[in-house]
Amino acid sequence: MRFLAGLLFAFAVAALVGLGATLFTLTRGTAFGTFSIGAWNAWPRNGTVEIDPYARANVARSGALPIGSGDGVAFFTSTDDSGKPLDGRCDIIVSGKTPQARFWTLTLYDPDGQLIGNAIKRYCFTSQEVIRKTDGNFDILLAPRARAGNWLPTGGVERYMLTLRLYDTPVGVATRTGRETPMPTITTSTCP
Repeated sequence: MRFLAGLLFAFAVAALVGLGATLFTLTRGTAFGTFSIGAWNAWPRNGTVEIDPYARANVARSGALPIGSGDGVAFFTSTDDSGKPLDGRCDIIVSGKTPQARFWTLTLYDPDGQLIGNAIKRYCFTSQEVIRKTDGNFDILLAPRARAGNWLPTGGVERYMLTLRLYDTPVGVATRTGRETPMPTITTSTCP
């Protein structure tokens, strides 16, 4: 009887540790095959048959539709280049150039992956509508109050994340290129 109780206790502990580790992995965004350039992180295998089991579970849990590897790659960040979390009460500048791509979008989401509501209904910028400098670089200002130029409203939310989707690009795991590719920089300029 004592042996059976010990065995059941061991199974219960193993199940709790295993399920706890899985839940931690799913909620913290941890996945195998991460591809990072500066503050930007991508999981290019999420849109392939080579997706790892944890990433597959996260995709199923969130309902997100990952970009297929033949279509492009999506980069995500919730911090600026210095590692400071993106705060919707601050003015943050995304500047520079994107890697070579036929088309790109930069979208602002809350931590749950939902678009952040705002009165002007602006949720992203695309490569076709962003205002560029004469050298081809751009500055996109993420701020709670209206600004001139490329402005994305943050709604003053405490935390948010950015998604940069590159379509028809050579950057990714399949080509093993891109780690040296310059990505747009993310700088917190003013914060209350």
